[in-house]
Amino acid sequence: MNLDSPYQGYLYAYPHKTAYRRLDPRPLLRDVWADEPQDSLFGYVHLPFCEMRCGFCNLFTRANPPAEQVTAYLAQLRHQGAAIRDGLGPSASFSRLAIGGGTPTYLTAPELEELFTVVAGVFGAGPVPLSVETSPATATADRLAVLAAHGTTRVSIGVQSFLDAEARAAGRPQRLTEVMAALQTIRDARIPVLNVDLIYGIDGQTAETWQHSLDEALRWRPEELYLYPLYVRPLTGLGRRAHARADWDRQRLDLYRQAVGVLTAAGYVRHSMRQFRRADAPVPDGPDYCCQDDGMVGLGCGARSYTTNLHYSFDYAVAVPEVRAVLTDYLSRPAGDFRYAEFGFHLDEVEQRRRWLLKSLLRAEGVDAAAYRKRFGTDHTGDFSQLNELVDRGWLDETRTVLTAAGLDHSDAVGPWLVSGDVRAAMGAYVPR
Repeated sequence: MNLDSPYQGYLYAYPHKTAYRRLDPRPLLRDVWADEPQDSLFGYVHLPFCEMRCGFCNLFTRANPPAEQVTAYLAQLRHQGAAIRDGLGPSASFSRLAIGGGTPTYLTAPELEELFTVVAGVFGAGPVPLSVETSPATATADRLAVLAAHGTTRVSIGVQSFLDAEARAAGRPQRLTEVMAALQTIRDARIPVLNVDLIYGIDGQTAETWQHSLDEALRWRPEELYLYPLYVRPLTGLGRRAHARADWDRQRLDLYRQAVGVLTAAGYVRHSMRQFRRADAPVPDGPDYCCQDDGMVGLGCGARSYTTNLHYSFDYAVAVPEVRAVLTDYLSRPAGDFRYAEFGFHLDEVEQRRRWLLKSLLRAEGVDAAAYRKRFGTDHTGDFSQLNELVDRGWLDETRTVLTAAGLDHSDAVGPWLVSGDVRAAMGAYVPR
């Protein structure tokens, strides 16, 4: 992996699910979690349904499933949730919750009520920061009322562009009137944090049209904005009609830097390449959670879980036939199957160090050298001598703990570049089911 292109890939988790393999023998969840700290866990619920499949999307999701499949999925979540609670210790507690997908608000308001009953049974009913994803078509008043009633503190909506032509070019057919109505409905629900996702690098997008989307987003004063470069990925709608553009990297980087200037001037702080948070936005009130050290428990067909040395989930898929096959398999499982971890990746101490470094370095606050030394008994600078190349490029400051502004700009090159050879080989050998 080289550093020549700033857009190698989005490293949102390490290792990626394509590095997971079937676990043989399957370990019991009770054994997986037996020696793990469980006082500050992250709970994630996955709803693999959407009203449409966007052209850029490579998530595990199915568009417009039959109603009986949604009903069956909610019932299966109850079975899996009971197995998870049995696998965790009696004192397990959660400091953060998120419901994603897919589009959780694809569910009707009564179905969302049922979902929250399941969530409370698995993760507890205590007031902790809770984030839920939505879409312009599904952010309706009745659904948002359910989210608010159950303590949702953050709603994230994928707008992508405030121009209908650009949204269509990105493979997302939507109407601006629908987007504006959804944003107003979210604000009317008085959920503390609104996040708006935008995409740059769309065919036909210019500095002027990108500025228009930024301006329109800022009119709503969202507490957070996430900016995503457009990727054309295999097995997605756009991937099937991709074409080469020699200047695409430069265009995306120019648009991104334009946005950094606009958002900084508007009072937003850059916390990572993608995340911008309004400086005066409310800070979530809840127990501390550190993704480098604390565990994650996933509920649902596409949710991942991780402990110190094992990351696990169900089988991975992107293409529509494979997604449907994995979902059918999940829905047909007997309840006892959920007592086991099935697909996963064992992290030895070397990979644990690498994950800790990556999850820290790609954030604006960078690496806490003392915390790394306390956890592993070594210095990250000695463990990862290749960081010197980032210093030489001007992307990492001389303390080797914090990416420079240019380094954050190139996070989608830095992250993949730091992936280990073993993980890269496992990802490259992945064969879809």
